[in-house]
Amino acid sequence: MAVTRLKRLIGAVTAAALVALVGACGSDDSGGAATGDGDGDVTLEFAQWWGAELPAGEFDKMIADFTAQNPNIKVKLLSAPYASTKQQLVTGAASKTLPDVVGLDGAWVNDFAKQGAIADLSKLMSDAKYDDSQLASQVKYKDATYMIPVVNFVYPLFVNQDLLTKAGVSKVPSTRTEFADAAKKLSTGNVKGWALPLDTAVPNGIQNDVMSWLWASGGSMLKDGKPNLQSPEVKSVVEYVKSLNDAGVIAPGLLTMKEQDKVEKFSTGQVGMMIDSLAHINLIKKNSPNLKFTVAPLPAEDSYTGKRGLPYASWGIGVSNSTKHKAEAFKLVQYLMSKDVNAQLSTIANGFPGNKTAQPDLSKSDPLFKTAFDIYQQGTPANEFTGLPKSEDLMRSFDEQLQLVLTNKSSVDDALAKAQESWSSVIE
Repeated sequence: MAVTRLKRLIGAVTAAALVALVGACGSDDSGGAATGDGDGDVTLEFAQWWGAELPAGEFDKMIADFTAQNPNIKVKLLSAPYASTKQQLVTGAASKTLPDVVGLDGAWVNDFAKQGAIADLSKLMSDAKYDDSQLASQVKYKDATYMIPVVNFVYPLFVNQDLLTKAGVSKVPSTRTEFADAAKKLSTGNVKGWALPLDTAVPNGIQNDVMSWLWASGGSMLKDGKPNLQSPEVKSVVEYVKSLNDAGVIAPGLLTMKEQDKVEKFSTGQVGMMIDSLAHINLIKKNSPNLKFTVAPLPAEDSYTGKRGLPYASWGIGVSNSTKHKAEAFKLVQYLMSKDVNAQLSTIANGFPGNKTAQPDLSKSDPLFKTAFDIYQQGTPANEFTGLPKSEDLMRSFDEQLQLVLTNKSSVDDALAKAQESWSSVIE
């Protein structure tokens, strides 16, 4: 979930450095990362991608405030781009060497909890006498909480207004037909109408950029909790994406494109539209200050009149099950979920608070955040991958079949049948 986010390597810890740091976690006898400093102090390692997506230095200041309030706890931030963080945490989860506190994507929770890599937060909340009624949501496995969403991000349609005007498109597309027409008009010279990242190494493009078309029209990829990929609704999405590809309106290199590549192409004016996280607004404006763009609800089927599903992702937080300092780690969780801190974090991140009593300061937010908040209130948050077992593998298997369709190596029906079979072997 998740920015270069032009490319998010800028100003972030390199992947190689993160490998070394996460690997170093194994030096603790318990497998955890926290260390004692010999004077009663505890140092917690906190791995996440948030610092790479926030304005420079903002997250460090918040953590510095925490350590000032808790002088016996030190925090070492391990900040890297989303893709790098994911790869290292997957490795750390398998070897039980996760840092003490970890940023989590809801798609990882089921697998990490099954592996025993992350701690039961329900127990930690109970031990700390923490009132969880203030939490907007919790991600659970077998009725216990393993992730708390700290900030929630919606994924609206981003539109380059200058390119739209230049192409003679008078309004932001609201239906699939309007989107296809706009994409065709935008696709001239080196510019394409839409960017679709389908790299199977990080297959979240299936969640954010493909299934979003389904959810926007009130559809579902599940029925009674089981895969339902051969439904007319899912088939129409795949056929629609194929029609856009056949029309030549999707940016080249889509089969190996990553999310950060999509954001860069939009930021540099190479594509006119993309589906993307609000978390990227800061970075886009920083790197392309003259880019005039807006956000809008995702286009729906032409005949659809209900509430539009809006993809979302969360900056979730969890605690390593192998750390010897779970109580101290949970203090950091409590701090980030406290009303004022959570409101501040969601404001600077252009997201929505995980503490339902927190209110983002819209007066200081980017105007696009206010627009997105209106979209959020008028729609319905939708992400059916959250909490599914092996959700990354589900995305990948669907991605592989979609690629065969887009390269004319498989029919839509055959691809969906194979994806259905693959998913059914995972979702029991």
